[in-house]
Amino acid sequence: MLDHPLDLHDLRADCTRCFGLCCVALPFSASADFAVDKEAGKPCSHLRTDSRCGIHTELRQRGFTGCTVYDCFGAGQQVSQVTFGGQDWRSGTPERARRMFDVFPVVRQLHELLWYLSEALTLPAARPVHADLRRLLRETERLTRQTPEELGELDVGAHRQQVNELLLRTSELVRSGTRGRKKDRRGADLMGARLKGADLRGANLRGAYLIAADLTGADLRGADLIGADLRDADLTDADLTGAFFLTQPQLNSARGSGSTRLPETVTRPVHWTAQP
Repeated sequence: MLDHPLDLHDLRADCTRCFGLCCVALPFSASADFAVDKEAGKPCSHLRTDSRCGIHTELRQRGFTGCTVYDCFGAGQQVSQVTFGGQDWRSGTPERARRMFDVFPVVRQLHELLWYLSEALTLPAARPVHADLRRLLRETERLTRQTPEELGELDVGAHRQQVNELLLRTSELVRSGTRGRKKDRRGADLMGARLKGADLRGANLRGAYLIAADLTGADLRGADLIGADLRDADLTDADLTGAFFLTQPQLNSARGSGSTRLPETVTRPVHWTAQP
C-alpha cells in the first residue's frame, strides 16, 4: 500500500495503454465543444480499431475542443490494464464491455481524488494533516484496485465527501501563509468578470464560475482553484505560481500565453502558444 505521494505524472492519461474508453464510454452533445452528438457506450466515429483517434492532430479545427480539454487522470489505463487485465472491450461479451464503460467514470473520480491527495502531501504548510492525507491516499488507492463488481457498487460520493473535508483543511492551512487579505470567492459567479490585474493571492476560488473571465495579469499565487470553472478564462500574463489543486483539464479549457506563470503540477497547453 502507498505511504507516500503518487508521482502526478502517473495520474495522467496514457492513451497507448488504454482501449479508447473515453471515446466510447462517455456521451457528448453537439455544442461549442463537440461537433456531433454521441451516446454513452457508442464508439466515436473517429476512433480507429487500434484505439487511436483518427483526427487527433485536428481536433480543435474539426470542432472537438472538448476532447483536447479532457483528461482521465490515468483511469483509462487503470481500467484497461488492471481492472480488466488487458482485455479489450471489443473482444469480449457486450455485458463485459458495458461493465467496463460503467466502471471507467468511477475510477476516473477516484484518480482525480488521488491527484488532489498526492498534491496536498507535497505542500509543506499542510504538514499537520499529512498523516490523515496519507491514510486517505492509501484507502483511495485500495478502492481503485477493486473488482469491476465492487467498483460498480461503490458510493464514490460518500468517499469524495470524506476526502473533500480534509482538502478543505489543507486549503486553510496553505492559504493562511499568504500575506494580506485572502478573498473568499468559493462558488462565486464570476462569469465574464473583469479581473485584469486583480490581487487574488491566497484566494479561495473553490468551485468559482470564472467562465470567460478576464484574468490577464492577475495575481493568483497561492490560490485554491479546486473545481473552478476556467472555460475560456483569459490567463494571459497571469501569475499562478503556487496555486494549488489546479488540474490539467481546467488549464486546457482556459486561454493563456507563453508568459503565463504556472505551478509545476501542470504543463502549458499547446494551443496557448500554437500559431494559427
